Amino acid sequence: MSTSTVTSKGQTTIPKKIRERLNLHPGDRLEFIVDEDGRVMVLPATVNAADLAGILKAPSKPVTVEAMNQAIRKRGGRR
Repeated sequence: MSTSTVTSKGQTTIPKKIRERLNLHPGDRLEFIVDEDGRVMVLPATVNAADLAGILKAPSKPVTVEAMNQAIRKRGGRR
């Protein structure tokens, strides 16, 4: 288990093992989530764009900008 001390300014140092596990780098943001049991989860709130590569399937055929605009107009902004 890793521990850390909170300073008088509310700051703390995240232990190296945790920073490595969460792939945290200087300037990254963190998200704190408190669950129903009072446990706190810390998650990286920043995502490297390179990590998103390949998560979407390529369209079966290329789509033009005009076709996209037409689909948007047809939907009429409904969600």
